Amino acid sequence: MPKQQRVVIENVNPQLQCGHYFIKRVVDEQVTVYADVIPDGHDIIQAEVVFKHESAKKSSEVRMFHEGQDVHVATFKVTKQGFYEYFVRGWVDYALNWQHGIEAKLKDGQHVKSELLDGVQYLEYLQKKVVADQKAQLQKWATLFDDDQHYDEAIKVAASKELHDLFVKYPQRILYNDSAKLKVYVDRKKANFSTWYEFFPRSSAPVPGQHGTFKDCEKLLPRIAQMGFDTLYFPPIHPIGEKNRKGKNNTVNAKEGDSGVPWAIGSKLGGHKAIHPELGTEKDFKKLIKEAKNLGIEIAMDIAFQAAPDHPYVEEYPEWFRKRPDGTIQYAENPPKKYQDIVNFYFETKDFKALWQELLSVVIHWVNCGVHVFRVDNPHTKPYFFWNWLIAEVKKAHPDVLFLAEAFSRPKVMQQLAKQGFSQSYTYFTWRVGKQEIMEYVNELSQTQMKEYYRPNFWPNTPDINPYHLQGANEAMHCIRYALAGTLSGNLGIYGPVFEYMVTQPMPNKEEYLDCEKYEIRHWDWSIENKVTRLITKINQARHQHASLQQTNNVRFCYIENNSLLAFYKWNDDKSDETLIVISLDPHHNQQGFVQLPLQQLQFNNEKGLGLTDLITSNTYVWRQEWNFVELSPALPFHIFHLSK
Repeated sequence: MPKQQRVVIENVNPQLQCGHYFIKRVVDEQVTVYADVIPDGHDIIQAEVVFKHESAKKSSEVRMFHEGQDVHVATFKVTKQGFYEYFVRGWVDYALNWQHGIEAKLKDGQHVKSELLDGVQYLEYLQKKVVADQKAQLQKWATLFDDDQHYDEAIKVAASKELHDLFVKYPQRILYNDSAKLKVYVDRKKANFSTWYEFFPRSSAPVPGQHGTFKDCEKLLPRIAQMGFDTLYFPPIHPIGEKNRKGKNNTVNAKEGDSGVPWAIGSKLGGHKAIHPELGTEKDFKKLIKEAKNLGIEIAMDIAFQAAPDHPYVEEYPEWFRKRPDGTIQYAENPPKKYQDIVNFYFETKDFKALWQELLSVVIHWVNCGVHVFRVDNPHTKPYFFWNWLIAEVKKAHPDVLFLAEAFSRPKVMQQLAKQGFSQSYTYFTWRVGKQEIMEYVNELSQTQMKEYYRPNFWPNTPDINPYHLQGANEAMHCIRYALAGTLSGNLGIYGPVFEYMVTQPMPNKEEYLDCEKYEIRHWDWSIENKVTRLITKINQARHQHASLQQTNNVRFCYIENNSLLAFYKWNDDKSDETLIVISLDPHHNQQGFVQLPLQQLQFNNEKGLGLTDLITSNTYVWRQEWNFVELSPALPFHIFHLSK
């Protein structure tokens, strides 16, 4: 026989694929749960969200509120890293039904003596739940219900708010029903808010023609910290293969002295757990990690699970690589691109368990060295279930570790990686330039189910991508792209100093850099400051100081009739910090228009006005109208306003 129940619970959200995947939050964020809780008949029901951290012995509950049409909603806060479990519980509340019935009959002028006697049972239940000094009060009320001489006093008590509040506080969950259990994984706050800077450590030497070292990188840390970056990402730091090594500009045959591609990992000098000897030692690397941490910077490493043809794995574990009929190993391809200096792991090998364990040990090795942030190269070319397993295994013992998925692939492929556990994800922002396409893409990320599991990381450029709109672009365009990334997304990154120095010369007819650092060591004058570096610093300061800019999902675009102007309002969960951003998308001409404020969301007093402080210039304004004029020029193509009411 089925369990006897009185309510149906449906459409519990948020959830992913009936709970097959977990949703994501960071510490101190909220989870707002919606559910349809439907009773038979017309009885009053109650519903609650029951939640518990995986380490807690007892569950907590938060009562749901009826929004209408049988939709109930409640919010709970997650305060610890790790998994939380949550579900919805609903029941018919007989005590509240009894009180509601009495109220209706009294309004109709009916005598309710019998109903008062029926209510004694609910008072007796309350006596078992309330604190000691309330027990006597409940006993007195029960006596009144059974005393004809005090009928008028009894009906006042029966319909009182005081009794109603006790029924709500101490519910009797008769014939309750529970939804399926769901999970939310809680990361540290950096998963939601991070500011990445990428450079090639081998290009850090102060002298042209020399190979950079970790000690050279140490000298650059103050510059990176001063600009407001909290994550320093290095491409692979391992020995580079010598067999089939690539030359400058991706030429197939390297010349003597060519440095090779860092992603072609492994040689006679070691593999994924080794360090390129010209960069320094593991001790040097650990010291760099420590010095960076002292400046508020985390070192992020590249995880590229592929090998050069002369990687030690190829000889030690030949079964991990697929051979062609002639006995040779097929190099990596993404037609029409060819990667002759790289061979892929054969994840279909019968020895896959040993392969998985070894790759896990690679990550753990660097975690033990002090690395807790990883950018994962091409994760979409490895099995989803491998990543699900590896990330879960790492986080069991090291919950602080974060993984960024570098996958520019089909939307559902990128979404699947996020569902499998990646903490952050690359996006299509790099190619979103026009006003409408930017708005549509950000709304997709922040207003659809993607907001529950996909944490975007906006990169204006990468070593692999020199987008057409930046090729030959001026200062204003670089500032516009950084301002968009820094205000629309909680996570952002740039590949420098190429970006801030506006080094944009492309390979002909390609979104690739000419003389790209992937294929050669470059020398940079790291002392250069310009308008782009100064505005990057200002934007990063604003991001670190204002919680509304440290997340992605709380965003609403504002109407402005000029298609070259983009305006949007952002806020943190409790609206203690609010910002309004207006950005010109035109790097060459002045643009002007009227911004329509979202009055309902802002809720400000027109007489007092809305105070605005420009976080870049420190200029202040007061707006008292729904529509307000703005004008932006290429000299400073954006406003980042902090709002006060």
